[in-house]
Amino acid sequence: MSSYNNSPKHSKPSGPPLVATRLLDQVRERLRYMHYSLQTEKSYVYWIKFFVRWHGRLGTMRHPREMGQLEVEAFLTMLATERRVSTSTHRQALSALLYLYKEVIRQDLPWLQEIGRPIPTKRIPSVLTREEMQAILTLMTGETGLLARLLYGTGMRRNETLTLRVKDIDFDRHARRDRGIERRHHLYEQRLQRALKNAVSQAGIAKPVSVHTLRHSFATHLLQAGTDIRTVQELLGHSDVSTTMIYTHVLKVAAGGTTSPLDSLLPAQ
Repeated sequence: MSSYNNSPKHSKPSGPPLVATRLLDQVRERLRYMHYSLQTEKSYVYWIKFFVRWHGRLGTMRHPREMGQLEVEAFLTMLATERRVSTSTHRQALSALLYLYKEVIRQDLPWLQEIGRPIPTKRIPSVLTREEMQAILTLMTGETGLLARLLYGTGMRRNETLTLRVKDIDFDRHARRDRGIERRHHLYEQRLQRALKNAVSQAGIAKPVSVHTLRHSFATHLLQAGTDIRTVQELLGHSDVSTTMIYTHVLKVAAGGTTSPLDSLLPAQ
């Protein structure tokens, strides 16, 4: 039995009547008429087929027209809880079903727009300790060593560092001029990544480390040293301070090893 109203409103046509008679062919026909990419077509067809087959796994195959809110919610819940798909994958599946009902079946189902999408979780970035940072920089020499020091010492992004030129630096003001133009890398990114990976391995560091980790470490160490969040935001070039606030979460994670200021006033035991 359908779990939505037996007389759903039909959405406004966004193209000519469909010629194809089979559901998936209808999906393809409408997508091509609306000039969707081939990749989107493959993705939507996959999720719609998965949706129909998943509900027909017990033997009774039903047309999506005969299914509704309960079936869609059950399918999306399964993806999130059993398959544990990523937020972007879950959103892709929902978009496919939205398209199916609105553009192919042409049923205006407001509840489908209201189905909750998973809230993206902010990952706490991997950050090196000062000791780990020192060990890595000691092991990195030459051009890649210089680049690593620039990344950690300034908090610049990888591309900003790889495209930096001497003429971009204002030595009088101790600042970098932002030219705002894209330029080709003179040093290949792979060289820096390889050198950093080797240094991390030699230093015996087990945590995941990428070139961007040096920027994360720059921001975190500044906050640990007492630099205010607005200054760190400006140095990192974040337009919104909420982006910078992720580093305060890093500090909370590491707070277990924080030394109380009282400890410095008491004699050693």
